[in-house]
Amino acid sequence: MNKFFVPEQDIHCNTAFIKGDDVKHINKVLRLQCGDKVNINNCDGKEFLGTIESVERESVTVKIIEEIELCNESPVKMYLFQALPKSSKMDLIVQKATEIGAYEITPVITRRVVVKVDFTQSKKAERWNKIAKEACKQCKRSRIPVVDRPIDFKGLLQSLVPMDLIFVPYENEKNLGIRNVIDSIDNRDTIKKVAVVIGPEGGFEENEIELLKNMNSHIVTLGPRIFRTETAGFVSLALLMYELGDLGGIIR
Repeated sequence: MNKFFVPEQDIHCNTAFIKGDDVKHINKVLRLQCGDKVNINNCDGKEFLGTIESVERESVTVKIIEEIELCNESPVKMYLFQALPKSSKMDLIVQKATEIGAYEITPVITRRVVVKVDFTQSKKAERWNKIAKEACKQCKRSRIPVVDRPIDFKGLLQSLVPMDLIFVPYENEKNLGIRNVIDSIDNRDTIKKVAVVIGPEGGFEENEIELLKNMNSHIVTLGPRIFRTETAGFVSLALLMYELGDLGGIIR
């Protein structure tokens, strides 16, 4: 069944109004008609079953039948802080991190980032959020992760303060791995917020690693092979979601 994310302000009295690009998709690609059933998500985790009542050029009206008991979000919130890569790599990072289950994605400007960014007016953030939304539709997530505007390294350190665990994959770390850290935790149920900090193509500078260590970050290795910056985030998120989240399934 097709799913559409509708902001809370466009849901009134058990009626949802689908607007924007989704209307064109419904009309010209999916060719949905009155009476067809769809899933509606309020962009904040609530899911509803609805029936299309009208299909117009500018909007589609959906009558909500019932709320669906569905939550496929991880019990642990994974925050990806990704040093901004060159070209369109960030598009791929946002898409795949969303599929894996990242709760929030934040581009970071470290010393060796070569991309020039206007912090006050980043249209790319709009594009990245649109990519996250489309990825959510594909993988049937209950919540769209927020993709923030880029922050500098000082902003990164401030964002890490409320985290329960911080992991920083680093090519110069040869021994300590993610599994070692997880195995040392006595009560994993207390872990609710986990940050993954990924460096740029040229890697972190030593003083950046020292500052991250001062934040009680775990500087870890991902193994004997050096990953590209866009790969390191996927691998780290997948490992952590397996150990702490829901990728490994639920044993009852």
